[in-house]
Amino acid sequence: MGVRRPALVLAVLLVLSGCGASADEGSPDPAGRAPAGEAPAGAPELQVETVADGLQNPWDVVQAPDGTLLVDERAGGLTAVLPDGTVREVRADFDDLFALGETGLMGLELDPAFEGNRRLYSCQGDRDGSIQVIAWTVAPDWSAATRAADPLVAGLPLNEEIGRHGGCRLQFAPDGALLVGTGDTADGSAPQDPESLGGKVLRVDAATGAVSVWTLGHRNVQGLAVRPGSGQVFSVEHGPDRDDEVNVLRDGGNYGWDPDGGGSYDESVPMTDPDIPGAVPAVWSSGVPTLATSGATFLDGDQWAGYDGLLVIGLLKEQGVLALRLDDAGGVTEQFRVPELDGTHGRIRSVRQGVDGALYVTTDNGDGADELLRVTPRL
Repeated sequence: MGVRRPALVLAVLLVLSGCGASADEGSPDPAGRAPAGEAPAGAPELQVETVADGLQNPWDVVQAPDGTLLVDERAGGLTAVLPDGTVREVRADFDDLFALGETGLMGLELDPAFEGNRRLYSCQGDRDGSIQVIAWTVAPDWSAATRAADPLVAGLPLNEEIGRHGGCRLQFAPDGALLVGTGDTADGSAPQDPESLGGKVLRVDAATGAVSVWTLGHRNVQGLAVRPGSGQVFSVEHGPDRDDEVNVLRDGGNYGWDPDGGGSYDESVPMTDPDIPGAVPAVWSSGVPTLATSGATFLDGDQWAGYDGLLVIGLLKEQGVLALRLDDAGGVTEQFRVPELDGTHGRIRSVRQGVDGALYVTTDNGDGADELLRVTPRL
């Protein structure tokens, strides 16, 4: 079942969301695509179904305990897919949303106690010149979302000229902290500046909004994923013309992005600068060319058979899903692209395993033709 939007509203969304992808994310129709490794022996055949269509640049998706799916769109808007398949708009106030280039309504996360408190978190650009984390309360029938903490967190930097490198991924850590992955907003000094919230992964107390910098030295954090059973947190971020990265995060870690070229934004420097003392090397990098890595999640459960335990990552420029098998320390032992999603649905923005065990995927192709997909192993 598709999402139906009036033509005028859709036209406004097209203007707000921008006409094309950024240089980091690549063209929606790349001239060439890097070769994909074959799926391992014993990998399950996957079924890909469209849950909702007619979306415009959906950014993230979450699934509530009752099975309802909630997806957002970068230019503003929330859509719920109820357990019976009904697709409905969730009314919400986005009048102050800043949506330009890569920035707009971005990461979503549900409170761990959502079943009782109906609390939702979004990360979004604001017309006051910052990126904010806002807490919402969602109506029991999914008809509306009302701001409860407006904002919960303010002061995340924003690139007001072109909306570049806005981040912004949300993920609850095993200890209950709300993690916020931010972009450097193309400000060369931000990633290494402990006073800036740009180019960081932040820890936020979801009850009070208190913020601390957990890791620094990031370029544009697009994915955060917690490894089941281990407590490890992985980040995914875009490189410039090389080296998209996956990192294992640790308290106080510096991940080595330092593009401060004497007041300029020098993108010729390494993603992990070896001259920075203690810079933490990536556990995976793309090399050349970049793939435009985005959202990430772990597949967990016996139903996934040979895919169980994989870290899967959405690819924008390379239009698919990358799968990484990791050792206990987070090192990569195997990598391939998921065949059923390799070039079949265009650019992939977010991947999330739902509470029902399925993998949910948002595409990011524009022109009002984007989809929310459900991916499950064929039995």
